[in-house]
Amino acid sequence: MRIKKGDQVKVISGKNKGKIGKVLRVIPETNRVLVEGVNLIYRHSRPSQRNPKGGIIEKEAPINASNVMLFDTRSNKPTRVNYKVLEDPEKKTKNKVRISNKSGEII
Repeated sequence: MRIKKGDQVKVISGKNKGKIGKVLRVIPETNRVLVEGVNLIYRHSRPSQRNPKGGIIEKEAPINASNVMLFDTRSNKPTRVNYKVLEDPEKKTKNKVRISNKSGEII
């Protein structure tokens, strides 16, 4: 998956289209992501030791990863992602990094 936990994303389709939020969790098995403040659902809970009052709890539900795009903070627009392998000749190591298509900067 090209989206990782902590990334800033923009919803490009669905009922939450246009919202921007931070990725809280990535679920690669089902190709879904949990985005802060997006796709809110309500759960009714009984009083328990953890929640003595009970009531209605509002929380985020996962959405399909194809419905979000990585948000480029430099250009303030959603962007696609490319990968590039950077070599370090001193340490003789290779690092695979994500690159924004809009600005060309390393994410």
